[in-house]
Amino acid sequence: MTSGLWELVLQGVWVTVQLLFFSTLLATAVSFVVGIARTHRLWIVRFLAGFYTEVFRGTSALVMIFWVFFVLPPAFGWQLVPMWAGTLALGLTYGAYGSEIVRGALGAVDPAQREGGIALSFTPWQRMRLILLPQAVPEMIPPFSNLLIELLKGTALVSIMGMGDLAFSGNLVRLALQESAEIYTYILLIYFVIAFLLTRVMRGLEKKLKAGVGKAPRKTTAAVPVPEGSGVS
Repeated sequence: MTSGLWELVLQGVWVTVQLLFFSTLLATAVSFVVGIARTHRLWIVRFLAGFYTEVFRGTSALVMIFWVFFVLPPAFGWQLVPMWAGTLALGLTYGAYGSEIVRGALGAVDPAQREGGIALSFTPWQRMRLILLPQAVPEMIPPFSNLLIELLKGTALVSIMGMGDLAFSGNLVRLALQESAEIYTYILLIYFVIAFLLTRVMRGLEKKLKAGVGKAPRKTTAAVPVPEGSGVS
């Protein structure tokens, strides 16, 4: 490929990275808000959170992008730029999957931990912040890592809006070169490299968060002098 075509591909990589970053921020926020809401003591809060989860898990991310970019603008009289339309659609969709990860991790915490917080007169928010989340978050990292990789691959869906992401740029290069095998091999390798780097980062984060979790404090004992002739060696 020529340098100009490589520049087009690199621009697509940059757009994909930006979209992944913004979508991840939104999906993470949605995951924790909805996931915690699904454990709320009020049934109406649990119902609304569960309704949101079922709707966005049960619909296609591709169709959601169509709705956000093509259907909603005529209905409300405004138009989102492709970057924010893609961020909104992907963030809300994958946030619904992430909320189940959060709910499951919180539900896996030993009930005795909750009871201990109640015994200490902690408020529900204090129990969540000081007891439940510190134990649940490390367990969320492996499934969140898988979800992040799925989100990376889902960014290719925004090419239907004409957004110049990696998949869209690769298709332009394919049309210019009339060569599918070479360019799509490069695109696959680029996606793999990004996914591999994300996996390494998430594993490092998992090790850092799990360091010290569940470990009892070390006990230090001072040496006690033994009297001579006591028979103890």
